[in-house]
Amino acid sequence: MRFVYASTTGVYGDCRGAQIDETRPVRPGNERARRRASAEQQLRDAGVQSGWRVSIVRIPGIYAEDRLPRARIERAMPALVERDDVYTNHIHADDLAAIIVRALARGKPQRAINASDDTDLRMADYFDRVADACGLPRVPRITREEAQTRLEPVTLSFMRESRRLRNERLKRELGYALRYPTVDDFLRERIRAHAGAARDADTPR
Repeated sequence: MRFVYASTTGVYGDCRGAQIDETRPVRPGNERARRRASAEQQLRDAGVQSGWRVSIVRIPGIYAEDRLPRARIERAMPALVERDDVYTNHIHADDLAAIIVRALARGKPQRAINASDDTDLRMADYFDRVADACGLPRVPRITREEAQTRLEPVTLSFMRESRRLRNERLKRELGYALRYPTVDDFLRERIRAHAGAARDADTPR
């Protein structure tokens, strides 16, 4: 029996921007991540006892054409200034779906996999990349102190944890080649596709 659990990279907690792999001990910093860490351990224990092959896929921020932070950018919701900003991690929805299927087929028993691409960006830089690709103004940047009074608690919770995920296990053990190695690769393809569609629309029939 094979089983894949879709977990979250939030189980690592705040790593202060360090590069980490799956050997990093989990230190969830909020209740949501603590529930996921507990579920991981329970499933691993069940796998050992039952002989099931349990794969833990730890998922960062998912993006796709319909999952870009356009609404946030259009509302000009502020991001943090560079000195206060956090590193975030990403995976395209198509890559994630393929990784989960690959984990079912090739995942090692009771093994965790970081389902993260090769992107190395701070959160505000990610918003800038998306804004530029979508032809939108970049969001303003504020200090962490200002953010405490201007942003909602849920938004702030994502600005408290900084980590850079290593994905060698994804490539080595699952043998997975990312369709979109970085966010920039996807955004470049998106720009080309939209430019092509615009040219086709302007072509006389």
